[in-house]
Amino acid sequence: MELTISNLSKTYSNGVQALKDVNLTIKQGMFGLLGPNGAGKSSLMRTIATLQEADSGSISLGSLNVLTQKEEVRQILGYLPQEFGVYPKVSAEDLLNHLAVLKGITNRKERQEIVKALLYKTNLYDARKKNLGGYSGGMKQRFGIAQALLASPKLIIVDEPTAGLDPAERNRFLNLLSEIGENTIVILSTHIVEDVKELCSDMAIINKGEVLYKGNPQDAIDEIQGRVWSKRIAKSELETYKKTHVVISDKLVGGTPVIRVLADIAPEGFDAAEGDLEDVYFAKIFGTQVITV
Repeated sequence: MELTISNLSKTYSNGVQALKDVNLTIKQGMFGLLGPNGAGKSSLMRTIATLQEADSGSISLGSLNVLTQKEEVRQILGYLPQEFGVYPKVSAEDLLNHLAVLKGITNRKERQEIVKALLYKTNLYDARKKNLGGYSGGMKQRFGIAQALLASPKLIIVDEPTAGLDPAERNRFLNLLSEIGENTIVILSTHIVEDVKELCSDMAIINKGEVLYKGNPQDAIDEIQGRVWSKRIAKSELETYKKTHVVISDKLVGGTPVIRVLADIAPEGFDAAEGDLEDVYFAKIFGTQVITV
């Protein structure tokens, strides 16, 4: 099964064009959607998830028309939005059981087995009787994945899932996503480059509603190898370098900027640097602008 997005556009009532003629084909596995806040990622995810209308274009999931066959799509869709609410005084087991009923899993024995399996899969079984209000951020995210997996979805959308998680919880969550992506289309929408680099075999970079790159993360990195150069400079020199070089990022190291630039030939005084996905991201998103990190 494939998800095909063709010429998709969306403009909100305030005049903001969130999506501009978006074209993507997404196959089974982990697909990373990279972009800064406000790039249009959430607008695209909400449209795919049948939560808002598009102005023009089409989306198909296998033989289903996502924009017109919404109920059929929802039966095979799992969705974890960037922010989702839980009932703080309800246990994980009880709420997951309730959500399973809403998903149409009405057979009690079948439902209990599914809920038990999902709690084990997300490593929440031992805390199944605990109220969700007492869960950590990472545990809540794992509960979010558990509810998204109800009814064995063919497409799972997760929007900024690792924001705010500590390193240990982030690793647990990413490992879970990777396992799920072996048999399902999983769209990981994020602004965290490392998440995409570690998990995804296919990706797109989006900004201001437009797709700037679509392809394999390693292929994108290979394209810029031998063209990334770095140099430690004085703070007072930064504006000059912005005018004379394609500066893709700068980072303070020991209180002074280290800049990275794109060039086919080594600029004077620069050292060769190994390109990575962060360089690709900055180059596509910001062009000649400097981003301080």
